[in-house]
Amino acid sequence: MSRILHRSLRQTPPMAIGGEGIYLHDSQGNTYIDASSGAAVSSLGHGHPDVIAAMHAQIDACAYAHTGFFTTGAAEELAQRLVAQAPAGIGGASLVAGGSEAMETALKLARQYFVEGGEEQRTLFIARRQSYHGSTLGALAVGDDAWRRQPFAPLLIDVPRVSPCYEYRYREEGQSLDQYTAMLLDELEAEILRAGPERVLGFCAEPIVGASGGAIPPTPGYFHGVRTLCDKYGILFIADEVMCGMGRTGTMFAIEHDGVAPDLIAVGKGLGAGYQPIGAVLVNGAVVERLQRGSGAFLHRHTYTSHPVAAAAALAVLQVIERDDLLEQVKKRGGTLRRMLGDVFCAHPHVGDIRGRGLFLGLELVRDRASREPFAPELQLHARVKAKAMERGLMVYAAGGTIDGRRGDHVLLAPPFIVSAVQLSEIVTRLDEAIKAAIREVS
Repeated sequence: MSRILHRSLRQTPPMAIGGEGIYLHDSQGNTYIDASSGAAVSSLGHGHPDVIAAMHAQIDACAYAHTGFFTTGAAEELAQRLVAQAPAGIGGASLVAGGSEAMETALKLARQYFVEGGEEQRTLFIARRQSYHGSTLGALAVGDDAWRRQPFAPLLIDVPRVSPCYEYRYREEGQSLDQYTAMLLDELEAEILRAGPERVLGFCAEPIVGASGGAIPPTPGYFHGVRTLCDKYGILFIADEVMCGMGRTGTMFAIEHDGVAPDLIAVGKGLGAGYQPIGAVLVNGAVVERLQRGSGAFLHRHTYTSHPVAAAAALAVLQVIERDDLLEQVKKRGGTLRRMLGDVFCAHPHVGDIRGRGLFLGLELVRDRASREPFAPELQLHARVKAKAMERGLMVYAAGGTIDGRRGDHVLLAPPFIVSAVQLSEIVTRLDEAIKAAIREVS
């Protein structure tokens, strides 16, 4: 009997014993295609020799040095590289141990920035419905993933919310894309005014919604409008790129597609590609300068901040992405995967939408394609798809509650950047079989 508190306390998952490239192996002799990179983590696949070598070298040189006493070359070089590659205006980085911690750090940075500017009355963040920003109390509060929040709701700060940018579900018949986008931005401005602009710290959003929505991209101009409103009312724009960033969409930062520079960018998952736990917050230079001129300190720290082995692993990941031109590979393979999914599912009676960017693509499953009616939540279709895929040696990120935290099912695909066209074809074939088998069970 396992003593680990697994995600399900009623069963123990298969035991992984090894992996190479896009494949993982369990203790029963089964092999799985990792078509979701875990949770959009393993961007270089498993067992990459360059990353492993960099970790070994760092362990041999200096496995750990507490940041209360030292910095390390690996951490300094990683921060320099991240800032150099970030959107315009980014001037610093805070290296943490994961994505939720990155979002928590971003929230505290935003608050300290305004406190040190004499605006202590700013206490509110605005976020979007059907978002997921992490599992710490602060990150959970700005997120709106219903089943994750419900038990802890009394412990969470109050966060005003606006509609998600979710064209497939919420653009009305006869409404143009520009009209839909303008409606969302009008709603955001109205919420800022309702809350009182002088009380708002920041607006939090994923450039492409991941876990809770299944690769939902923004409409054209949406984030330009968000940036304009944040500037108009002196609010920080916090981009959560924990899942969609670090090359996953074909650019290093997902927000680059929209030509917008956030004030704070949270990254994780693909930053370390699964080789070590690591996340980071990229920080606008004006925020850094205010803290330098004021208290001279960031009042937030953890034991494993700027961990040198994690930093060495992340640095190696970024170096491999650049050396092997993997951003172009993501664009190319992403186009191939999108085309393959379209060939198989574009007229599928139970696939309502195919969406996303690069190697970050989602399918929304529906009972009726014409009406977009979802399957009943009690059927847990997403869980059935995941199980049927595992039976066929395929790992996909399937989730429920896509529409409102309760209704809707989606499947997210985020294979490693090194995936081949032949492997993509096998992924789509196995996924097609898994979806058909799952739907047969509920029909």
